[in-house]
Formats: sequence, C-alpha cells, structure tokens
Amino acid sequence: MNRVTSTDYDSPVGPVLLTFVDDALVRLDLAHEGLDRSRAEIAARLGVAPDPDPGPGVALVRQLDEYFDGRRQTFDVALDWRLVRGFTRAALEATLEIPYGETAAYGEVAVMAGAPGAARAVGTACASSPFSIVVPVHRVVRADGSIGEYGGHPEVKRHLLDLEGAAGGLRAAG
Repeated sequence: MNRVTSTDYDSPVGPVLLTFVDDALVRLDLAHEGLDRSRAEIAARLGVAPDPDPGPGVALVRQLDEYFDGRRQTFDVALDWRLVRGFTRAALEATLEIPYGETAAYGEVAVMAGAPGAARAVGTACASSPFSIVVPVHRVVRADGSIGEYGGHPEVKRHLLDLEGAAGGLRAAG
C-alpha cells in the first residue's frame, strides 16, 4: 500500500500544498482557495486523505526556497503521473523542455508534444497540471506573447516569469 503524505509550503505566491505518494510528488497545489480545500480535493482525487508529514517534502521545500531566491532553475523530484493521462501528459512533459527564463507559445508546445494544431489542448493541459512550478507551465504563453490567465491567477504567472527574467513575453523555446 502506498503512503500518501502532504507538506504545507508558504511561498511568495501564496500557500502551497505538496502531496506525495511514497517519495514521489503527485500534486503541487497553489492553494488559492486555502490549504483545507486543497487537502479535501486531493483526498477526493486519490481516495485517501494525505497524512501530514514534512519528511517526503523536505528536499522539494529546500528546492522551492532556492527557486524563489533565484538560486535554482530546475527541480530534482520524482513525479507520480497517476493524475495525468493522454495528451495532457505529453504536453506537460514538453513544457519541461522550455528553458528557465524563456517562454514558448501554446502552439509551439503542441508541436513539441507531437500534436501540431493542438494549442487549445495544451492550454487545457497547462490549466490542469498537478505539478505547477515544478513542471513549468507558467512558461507557456499566448502566440502574441501575452501571458494568459494561469488558472484565474495571472498575477502568479507574472511573478514567476518576472522571477525567471522572462517577463518580456515570448522568447521562443528551442
């Protein structure tokens, strides 16, 4: 039986709930509606309430601190993809190829994910990502360089892009 645990993280963009299955991150939730609601949502998705335990999240908390301090550009954490299926996973994996400090348009990510013309599906994938920040969906922008809504919280996306020095809009990913 897998052990499901959670760790609260107080980030510069608001409270975050880190949920792990064993030692793999299954969800990083920007808890805009509050940590209790995030806990209830993950319990409903996984069928079990996570046990509060900072142990599995210690390394990721340190990495997030380093990221928000401008000292880390990528994350080294095992990801549990059980909440992600089909094209959504391909699109999210493609965003991992967008370098720190750069952005790519939804259409570019669709091409990277092997589905040219699926820009809207990329937008849906980014909006439903269970791995915000760690899988850098914030680096995906509109074709005109505008940043988009980021789950109704464009100020969070702007903060992350500013932090990474990508605030100037579309720079094209390789």
